[in-house]
Amino acid sequence: MGVTAVLLLVAAKIWRYFDPVPTLPFVWDVTQVTIGIGLGFGITLASAVVYQLWPKYRESADLYLKLILSPLFWPDLIWLGLLPGLSEELLFRGVMLPAFGLNIVGLIISSICFGVLHMSGRNQWPYVVWATAVGMLLGYSVILTGNLLIPVIAHIVTNLISSITWKFRHSDPPPLEKVQN
Repeated sequence: MGVTAVLLLVAAKIWRYFDPVPTLPFVWDVTQVTIGIGLGFGITLASAVVYQLWPKYRESADLYLKLILSPLFWPDLIWLGLLPGLSEELLFRGVMLPAFGLNIVGLIISSICFGVLHMSGRNQWPYVVWATAVGMLLGYSVILTGNLLIPVIAHIVTNLISSITWKFRHSDPPPLEKVQN
């Protein structure tokens, strides 16, 4: 996870070295943070609905999340929220989207690339479709507001809630202590 985050940040730096696209600002204020948090909760809720209604997505999401989350301990989930939330948003919405254009073409290309990043195997196409749709929503939030903070916060919130929920559902119950008589 850490290595991937560093690689994505390096890719963003290299891209900007060869194509110095203007970066989008991080506008810090309560309204922008609130919008990001709300968007993150909305994405998480939509994911839960899709998870219940689309069996192939459920299988794909469980496979992907098992691959990512099984080796992690509970405190690691904080990093799972922060590192991809920052590095992926900086590359896909901070560099790639402006490079291709802050328009529908740039939105589609950067979102498909974001979706493909989440492919871990041939059978992962439903998860890739979902990640692409999420990428479009996050990218659209940047186009509407011009603020990179919103998708970063939304991505962090989505990753935190989704990973905590998945880990809670799939972790072994604590062993019961034997009662001494």
